[in-house]
Amino acid sequence: MKPTFARTGMPYAVPVEREPLRLAFVGQATFFEACALMQGTPELSTRFVEFREGAELGRLLAELQAFRPHVVLVFRPEIVPPGAFEGVDAATLGFLTEPLPRGRGPAHPDLEIRLASLRKVDGGNFDRIVAFDPNIVEAAEDVLPVWRSLPLPVDDRFFADPLPIGGRPKVMFVGRSTPYREQLLTPAKHGFDVLHLAFGVDAERLDTLMREHHVGINLHNEPYPSFENRVSLHLAAGHLVLSESLDPLHGLEPGIDFIEVGTAVELYRELELLQRSPDAHHRVRVRGRMKAEDFRASRVYPRLVHDLLLDLRAFGTERR
Repeated sequence: MKPTFARTGMPYAVPVEREPLRLAFVGQATFFEACALMQGTPELSTRFVEFREGAELGRLLAELQAFRPHVVLVFRPEIVPPGAFEGVDAATLGFLTEPLPRGRGPAHPDLEIRLASLRKVDGGNFDRIVAFDPNIVEAAEDVLPVWRSLPLPVDDRFFADPLPIGGRPKVMFVGRSTPYREQLLTPAKHGFDVLHLAFGVDAERLDTLMREHHVGINLHNEPYPSFENRVSLHLAAGHLVLSESLDPLHGLEPGIDFIEVGTAVELYRELELLQRSPDAHHRVRVRGRMKAEDFRASRVYPRLVHDLLLDLRAFGTERR
C-alpha cells in the first residue's frame, strides 16, 4: 500500500509521484533493529539511526537531515530530548515499547520506574503515539495521548521455515537476567543445554543464532503480565515457543500457536518431553509460524505509515 498524497492539506513534505516514502527508525539498535524494517520495500525506503538516552543529539539530527525522511518513528520516545524535533520537517511517531502499570491499584515497582521514565517525554516532539500494548494506554494517557495500539513488528530478515530437528532440539532464551526469571529458568539450565543471551546481541548475530535453534523460551521480566516481542520473533523464526501466559495475546492461542508454561516445573517437563520426542509439538511450531505473518514488518509498517498520513491530513497536528 503505497502512500500517495498531494502536499495540499499535509503538514509535512510527502513523496512525489513514484518516489518511495522515506521512513527513519530511531532507537537503540541492540533492542529495536529486530523490530524495524531494515531492507525497505517498493513503497518504503528505510534507515535505522542509532540513538539512546543521553546520546549526542547533533549526530541524530545530522543523520536525519541527510536521509530527509518523510516519517520518523522513535522506539521509546522518552529518549528524545525536549524540543529536539522542532526543526524536523517530517511526521514523527513515538512507539511506546515498555510495560506500564495497569488500572488504578498498586503496581509493581518496576512498572512505576518505567512510568517515571515515560514522564520525561516531550509530547511536543511527536505527532502521534503508538503503544505496543492496549493495556498500558490508560497509564500512558496520564502523560500524553495515544493514537493507537499494535504489537512491535518483526523485521523480515528473521522469518524462516521451521528448522528440521535432527536429534535433540536446541533451546534458547533471549533477555536480561532477573531474580524472577532465574527462578523459573535455572532448573532448565541445569537439566538441559539452554543458550541464554542476556544482552548486547545485535540483529545480525541474533538472526544467525535464531536459525541454529528450534525452541524459544519467553519469561516475563518480573511477575506481571505483558506481551514480549521475543514471542513474535521466535514464532517468525519457526521456533516452538514456550511462554508464560501472555496478556494481551495479540491474536495468539495458547496450545495452538505456542505452549504455555507457568512454573519452573512445567518448563522443565516440556523440555524433558522434547528431549524424548523432538517433534511432539510440531503442529504448534507450524501454526505459530503461520500466525507470525501478522507481525511481519513489511506488512505492518506500510499500513501504519499510510494511516498516519491520512490521520494527519484529516486532523492535523499540534506540532505545527
